[in-house]
Amino acid sequence: MSTARTALCRAGTVTALTAGGLLAAAGIASAHVTVHPESYAKGATDGVLTFRVPGEEDTASTTKVQVYLPTDHPVLGVLVSPPQNGWTAKVTNAKLKTPVKTDDGTITDAVSEITWTGGRIGAGQYQDFNVAFGQLPDDTDQLTFKTLQTYSDGKTVRWIDVAQPGAAEPENPAPVLRLTAKGAEEGSASASSAAPKSVGSSTSSAAGSDSTARGLGVAGLVVGVLGLAAAAFALVRNRSAKAS
Repeated sequence: MSTARTALCRAGTVTALTAGGLLAAAGIASAHVTVHPESYAKGATDGVLTFRVPGEEDTASTTKVQVYLPTDHPVLGVLVSPPQNGWTAKVTNAKLKTPVKTDDGTITDAVSEITWTGGRIGAGQYQDFNVAFGQLPDDTDQLTFKTLQTYSDGKTVRWIDVAQPGAAEPENPAPVLRLTAKGAEEGSASASSAAPKSVGSSTSSAAGSDSTARGLGVAGLVVGVLGLAAAAFALVRNRSAKAS
């Protein structure tokens, strides 16, 4: 086999391995429970939060999802969707250590947990769980929704890790909703809240980690293509030299 042809084969192999590895990394980066939209204005009223849960196990289906809502900065007026795709929701309330004063009176309890059961999320699928709210808190910069995902084989994945400033994303990050200055992102939050409600092919949000992984994948493909082009040029030049 000629030197040019050997180079071409090696370039093809490197391209395939690089692209495959980086695209796999992109898939891993997006395969966790997330909340959509990614941000709302502080004190926003009458909106919807969508918790997207992917099925990550090849041999088991997700059969139970538990989302824990913070009670130190409570979400008020929580409502859940009617049963869909076999899923039904159980809502648990808790007494607030610090009651919240509103225009309609003082709130002394709020939803602390929502548990969905009865449906299934298979491998390569996801389910969106929609939660309407009356009002978000205005005294914090973010809300963390720790989530437990239970599979049909008994395995429970605990999406409860909180990312620290300047640190890498944890292995099992909890869904986090950023709360921005009032009026800063109300338009984008409203537009992003229109999320699909049924089980379908696995998708991911435009989160920072997912975008980075996709960017690396594209960069790897570009490098691989350039390598193939260089090797092909060398092969053609070698053949032309022999012919002359």
